[in-house]
Amino acid sequence: MKYGIVIFPSKSLQDKVNGYRKRYDPHYALIAPHITLKSPFEAKEKEIDRIAEKLRRIAALHQPFSYHVSKVKSFEPVNNVIYFKVDPNETLDSLYDMMHTEEFPGEEPYRFIPHITIGQRLSNDEHSDVYGSLRLDSIDLTETADRFHLLYQLENGSWTVHETFLLGKDA
Repeated sequence: MKYGIVIFPSKSLQDKVNGYRKRYDPHYALIAPHITLKSPFEAKEKEIDRIAEKLRRIAALHQPFSYHVSKVKSFEPVNNVIYFKVDPNETLDSLYDMMHTEEFPGEEPYRFIPHITIGQRLSNDEHSDVYGSLRLDSIDLTETADRFHLLYQLENGSWTVHETFLLGKDA
């Protein structure tokens, strides 16, 4: 089965992101807006209990934290993804690093750049037009994260929560 690990932003930020995703992201109906901590990976059902226990330990080592969403950016020329940039953050980096050891399956296709996707799989012309107008938008949002989620993919391609991990020793 395919799994992934994400942080979901607040409902108000999800609503803002979804305003764009409805038009520019074919994955809009498959998963809510999120920050990916671990890209999709394959794991057997018997392995997931061991992985979840490691995730509980990682969550206990990190306190809830704030992160800042600062502007619209693009991964062009690597791919035509447009996203809300999440500014560098020590806690996000630590969570990511701890989920990318030999104890966890899967390889990351790219280096870690925290972001929330607003558009993907755009043609070159569409990407240029959309990014050209959106990058002028002013974004200045501060969010608080107090949990992350282990998701699994259903047969129809959509993602759903398998387990939620609250941050903090006493969570």
